[in-house]
Amino acid sequence: MSKKKSTTVNLKTPYNFNVQWEQIMENEGFIKIFLSDVLENYIVKQRWYGGKSSKLKYIELAEYFRIQQNEEVYYGLILEVNFYEAFFQHYFLPIAFVSDESFAKDDRILPISIQNQEGFIIDAVNLEAFRKVVFERILTAVPKDRTRVQYKKSSIFKDCEYESSRFMGMEQSNTSIIYNEKYVLKFFRRIYADRNPDYEMSRFLSEKKDFKNTPAYLGCVQIKDLENTNITIALMNEMVPNEGDAWEYMLKELHKVFLNLEYKNIKIDRLPHTEMFERLDIRDIPPQIIDWAGLNVFTKIQTLAKRTAEMHIALGSEFEDTSFTPTRFNGDYTVWLKNRLLYQFQNRLNAVENNLHKLEGLALELANEFLEKKNEIRKRFVKFDWTKLKGERLRVHGDYHLGQILIKDDDFYILDFEGEPESTIRDRKVKQPPLKDVAGLFRSFHYAIYATIFNNIDNYKQSQEALFEAGEILYQYFIGLFLGTYVQEIQDANINIGYQQERIFLLKYSLLEKAVYELGYELNSRPRWAVIPLKGISNIINH
Repeated sequence: MSKKKSTTVNLKTPYNFNVQWEQIMENEGFIKIFLSDVLENYIVKQRWYGGKSSKLKYIELAEYFRIQQNEEVYYGLILEVNFYEAFFQHYFLPIAFVSDESFAKDDRILPISIQNQEGFIIDAVNLEAFRKVVFERILTAVPKDRTRVQYKKSSIFKDCEYESSRFMGMEQSNTSIIYNEKYVLKFFRRIYADRNPDYEMSRFLSEKKDFKNTPAYLGCVQIKDLENTNITIALMNEMVPNEGDAWEYMLKELHKVFLNLEYKNIKIDRLPHTEMFERLDIRDIPPQIIDWAGLNVFTKIQTLAKRTAEMHIALGSEFEDTSFTPTRFNGDYTVWLKNRLLYQFQNRLNAVENNLHKLEGLALELANEFLEKKNEIRKRFVKFDWTKLKGERLRVHGDYHLGQILIKDDDFYILDFEGEPESTIRDRKVKQPPLKDVAGLFRSFHYAIYATIFNNIDNYKQSQEALFEAGEILYQYFIGLFLGTYVQEIQDANINIGYQQERIFLLKYSLLEKAVYELGYELNSRPRWAVIPLKGISNIINH
């Protein structure tokens, strides 16, 4: 494959290839034209393209395979996008040839002519016929498929036929198709040479552990690449009819809570506090707090704590499949953790120094504290003595926050097990303390409280400082109640997450890690919100 700058293509005169569509990928001329800057221009505009902050150098075709049913043929391409910064990413792009002038105007990649029939190469997901083929190939999948493109299905995916399909809508890194208004097929766009954690976790929880609070696994499409590695291309799950996600729900609830400060004439400075990380039962929450915030939000947090615990109990009760069996802390894990965190911490320190001029008020104050206490924070990351930890590590969700949770009938459904977007695929499968997921959710509660204040500041009579103070009190009761419920459930199921001191150590460690991670994003995209992770960091280092 040529590694020179891409060919420039004249779009006014479509290229004519005198080969059948079924042989087009064997035509070097076609490949050369297809991989030209036309493809580059198309890809960089896609929502799922993750290389926007880097400079694209050239695109190569890593491999291709057919997605077909009888005479209908489409191609799945794995594109290797190379960057000037000397790294590359792989993307999945299925393609189709259409000759209808009025079709897929926004998703045309290349005008060409095949055996004198003019048309366009388009992203095949835009074509209903392609979506139907993928659905039917999964539905009719046979066990022990040995072909290169493997369709697999669960025993519960049966007795149905294709009726309709549509795009799910506003997605970032993947493309999801809703079938028959009952099933969701997610095409993974960024591809890794390994099984996707979303496929592994989804299948394990719903098939092997019968965990009811996640969309049931129905099937997948995998390919074996040239090195014989299994790569997940698509994942099919049941669609959970829902009333939206837990993030939107929390923002609505919290808005009512903050309006209550005025309606109920609540004196913020008289509100009772609780100890950070103290385990609470709903009966332990003072009447003044219930009167202010209402009971509903607390009962919801209890249910969410239960479902989170049940997910971890399912993940922690496996003794056959080694990729899911619980394991102890050890030196290898500690080295992996410290290397990762020290690199990330240094990166965030630089970001704070370079962006101080964008900050003001409390954010600036906290950013200066962050810089002054950098050695102390670094020490906290280094001070991870695995020999003192008695708990176990499990496969965890890895990117657990309110946006990954759906609400239906006062219950919660957990989805999207792909893991942290910045991490490598191998890192996403490392077994972690389950409290890392809990910390992710706690940071999400913290965010929801501050986001509510920021989004509605003109609707509240109190000063921003007073609202922050009220928000911090509420946050402590949220996490106390969550912990009380979660720890009880986990212990009743004999899952070992360590003794009380160990749990608090792991929670603080994970909260600090998460807040430092968030800081980079906020400084780059919305400096006004940098106060949220900075406050999270300050809470930990001063506690």
